[in-house]
Amino acid sequence: MEKKSLNKSLRKANISKNDDFYTQLTDIEKELKHYKEHFKNKVVFCNCDDPRVSNFFHYFSYNFEELGLKKLITTCYKNQQTDLFSEYKSEKAIYLEYFGDKNQNNIPDIKEIGIKHLKGDGDFRSKECIELLKQSDIVVTNPPFSLFREYVAQLIKYDKKFIILAQQNAISYKEIFKLIKENKFWLGVDNNGTKWFQVPKDYEITTESRKKIEDGKKFFSMGSIVWFTNLDIKKRHEDLILCKTYKEHKEEYPKYDHYDAINVDRVAEFQWITGGLWAFRLHF
Repeated sequence: MEKKSLNKSLRKANISKNDDFYTQLTDIEKELKHYKEHFKNKVVFCNCDDPRVSNFFHYFSYNFEELGLKKLITTCYKNQQTDLFSEYKSEKAIYLEYFGDKNQNNIPDIKEIGIKHLKGDGDFRSKECIELLKQSDIVVTNPPFSLFREYVAQLIKYDKKFIILAQQNAISYKEIFKLIKENKFWLGVDNNGTKWFQVPKDYEITTESRKKIEDGKKFFSMGSIVWFTNLDIKKRHEDLILCKTYKEHKEEYPKYDHYDAINVDRVAEFQWITGGLWAFRLHF
């Protein structure tokens, strides 16, 4: 019943393109602390984030000097709701370029930020946003889950480094699994535990265990949410602790007739890799 309710919520988001799931700052901090060496002298682009309320913008603007960033760019899709986690009611898409602290008060002041309006709707696929993407080195955001395949395809097309969030089952998408096989795409670090996302107050959540209210804000847990990246991290180079030995002629793990892989039925026998479970065939 709980799984059906979750799928219902996600299908609703897919139909309405209501992918307004805002990431908590604690989750961002837990993951991005593993990539600090990658950010020095780089342009970071958060292309699915309203900088007025985005915790991705908060993290990078307040840590701009510590990370040694060159520039921070953020864009957001136009606000079509009267109350999107804040009292901002502008329907115009916006973007900003932040170059760091200028008055030495260690705070990203509004005069240093400067919000600008886009001509279009701020969709990551728009010509304006693609031009900003071309200027960037690393993309970091929580993209629309309903458009994840298309979003990743764009990052690959323009050869961008990235750290992004998605549902764990995105691994099973044929387009994504192909990138994993080609070693162009892998899991991040902090993929254990439940992640809660802020949603609009009128967002329907039918399963009580996936809903909570804190400080008047509404949060939704969407199940197994993981980080994906193509940046090298230490976790990728840790040795796996192997607990079983595969013997080719035993029937315990039958081999596929037309594919060089074996079938493992029990989830408990899969190896944990970079913090997430690869529920797939084991290749040899």
